Amino acid sequence: MRMLRSWWRADARTWQILALSILVLLSNLWSSFGAGPASLVAACAGALSAQAGWARLRGQAFDWRSPLITALSLTLLLRTPDPLWHAAAAAAGISSKWLLRWQGKHFFNPANFAVILFLLAGDRFWISPGQWGSEAWVVGLIVGLAALVLGCARRMDVAVAFAAVFVGGLFARAASLGDPWAIPLHQMQSGALIIFSCFMITDPRSTPDHPAARIIFAALVAWLALRFQIRLQLVGAPLYALAALSPLTPVFDRLFRHRRFEWRPRQENVHEVLA
Repeated sequence: MRMLRSWWRADARTWQILALSILVLLSNLWSSFGAGPASLVAACAGALSAQAGWARLRGQAFDWRSPLITALSLTLLLRTPDPLWHAAAAAAGISSKWLLRWQGKHFFNPANFAVILFLLAGDRFWISPGQWGSEAWVVGLIVGLAALVLGCARRMDVAVAFAAVFVGGLFARAASLGDPWAIPLHQMQSGALIIFSCFMITDPRSTPDHPAARIIFAALVAWLALRFQIRLQLVGAPLYALAALSPLTPVFDRLFRHRRFEWRPRQENVHEVLA
């Protein structure tokens, strides 16, 4: 029992994988147009293959958790008629963290990078933010928050800062226009928003290391997301905002010096694991 408990606590990504798996199941139970099992298998194959290839090329230990999180996130967010595109998107996302780096740290969340890259590629790719319906949204929110708390990824401050600015902005705009509260409440009921808030912007490896820098970064992402959503009517505005501002992470890390985040304690790592 002690070994099992320590295994679950050793790496917060274990909780994330469990929570995302539950959300994938929810997505398939509550909607008929979500990415199916074939897309999930393709995404997992693409992510794991890319991780294995790059790890071998760079002489690093193979890590399976990060590619699984990327694959599950892409299955939930990205829509395309051909599952092979999910494999390509997953491989592109994983490759981005090996190629787009600054001083040994990647600053793009792999799933976010892949989603935006493929959305910009053409009409055959899209996202469905409100795909689950209101009932599943509540269950999904609970699952996502539980993963955030139980995983102890030390990024709850990012989720709170983003939610405070983004949700506050939605309600402030509704109040200024005299709109009913039902409008911002409906805008919040988004499967994509759950994935983004609990698993994407809270990624410890692609966000600033210093707590103050993280809060500023999250607030900037929320502000830009509001601009994209209100002014440009962009579907999935937070995803675009995070991709646009992710290159600021190295700037924040330089201005706010802090210890680099590691998924597992250094003494547990025989090899340096790239996550």
